[in-house]
Amino acid sequence: MPTSEHSKGHKFLLSQLPVPNPPPATAMSSWRKDHLGASSSEPLKVIIIGNGPSGICLSYLLSGYTPYVKPDAVHPHPLLHRKLTEVPGVSILDQDLSYLSEGLEGRCESPVALLFDALLRPDTDFGGNMESVLMWKHQKERAIPHVVLGRNLPGGAWHSIEGSMVTLSQGQWMGLPDLQVKDWMRRKRRGLRNSRATAGDIAHYYRDYVTKKGLGHNFVSGAVVTAVEWGMPEPSGSEARNPRPLFQVSGFLTSKDQSQQPFSLCAHNVVLATGTSDSPARLGIPGETLPFVYHELSALEAATRAGTVTPASDPVLIIGAGLSAADAVLYARHYNIPVIHAFRRTVDDPGLVFNQLPKMLYPEYHKVHQMMREQSILSPSPYEGYRSLPEHRPLLFKEDHQAVFRDPKGLQKVFGVSLVLVLIGSHPDLSFLPGAGTDLAVDPNQPLSAKRNPIDVEPFTYQSTQQEGLYAVGPLAGDNFVRFVQGGALAVASSLLRKEARKPP
Repeated sequence: MPTSEHSKGHKFLLSQLPVPNPPPATAMSSWRKDHLGASSSEPLKVIIIGNGPSGICLSYLLSGYTPYVKPDAVHPHPLLHRKLTEVPGVSILDQDLSYLSEGLEGRCESPVALLFDALLRPDTDFGGNMESVLMWKHQKERAIPHVVLGRNLPGGAWHSIEGSMVTLSQGQWMGLPDLQVKDWMRRKRRGLRNSRATAGDIAHYYRDYVTKKGLGHNFVSGAVVTAVEWGMPEPSGSEARNPRPLFQVSGFLTSKDQSQQPFSLCAHNVVLATGTSDSPARLGIPGETLPFVYHELSALEAATRAGTVTPASDPVLIIGAGLSAADAVLYARHYNIPVIHAFRRTVDDPGLVFNQLPKMLYPEYHKVHQMMREQSILSPSPYEGYRSLPEHRPLLFKEDHQAVFRDPKGLQKVFGVSLVLVLIGSHPDLSFLPGAGTDLAVDPNQPLSAKRNPIDVEPFTYQSTQQEGLYAVGPLAGDNFVRFVQGGALAVASSLLRKEARKPP
């Protein structure tokens, strides 16, 4: 992939970088005091932007927690087991991840993600519950100083999801290294629902994980990053033989009274771990900005609590055929709120997520799929208060609460609605990067997308192919499930440790 225009245009010398301002908040001030002493202008080793599962897992690895294979462990994958026994006593972080990953297959395209998952959950895809073959040693001398910046509490976007919603993945797959979800929930006297956990429990688990593992001093909540710029430092002294890129990360911290305090930090490495839920996808049609049109399920929850939407109201219009739309349908049905459910695909489209989920594991989603199918072909509807509109394209929303669609035959249809939820996915918000990060994508001519056009990274380091020192993990790198985002953290930690040892990454 050719060098992008923005990676050319945004290079500058270290002398052109402003000295970072003293950090304003006690959390960041405390962090600098702990890790940098009196020198407030010394560049940081690593800044992680995003404090969800990816950022938490990476912080754990960078804090000196080091994975080793248990001496008596027998991995069920014969080839992997043989490789693991070749260098006993050597940390996974110090081994060749490419070599260890070779030959592994699974539900993810990232070889390192498959490797780490195979070490943490050796036989889970075969219905087993074999314990991890890893043991963890806290080796403080291996720790790399870092700071994790996040808008929310540790756990990221999980704190923004309605707490009673259950996870798509099995509860055990939501866990992070060395603290199983089932063990944590047992201590909290909580239980799984059909092998899955609630979003509220998982958000609490991630926040608790940071505390239990002693990572809290690395985390700064309420941090909004507004700009990341990069360049090359001026050669001087020993750095002249091995110059490293330098990044400037700017933004502001929000306090309880909503005041904003600016900060500006320099770092040798930046890891993007922001996920993709920041910017809801939009239809781009007239009327989408009207006050009764929303792009988050929380709007329906708020309207229900306020009594502005009731069983006697006009129907709530839900647009989308993914799991977020299905959650909205289930929520509305629970409160007997009438629903019109519109989507562009056919009910039997193989790309529809419902056609890819096992019925036994996800009965509630398959109930929605059944409603979508049967209501569209049976008359009168067998589901009172629910109407599905397959292959309908929204054209516009009117101020008098009318929604105009084009049906499969090209005819226009108009529906009166009380509220509209547009739930058609989301995009990563990388507006703080030059060019909003598009030049970093696999295809720089298309918008960034976790599923279709992620950031282009080296498969065994997760470093950007376009910019040294810039890493991306989680959905930004194409890993969309918590179970697999941890492999990206392993790859980044291994790369950074090799840099610290001045070995080739």
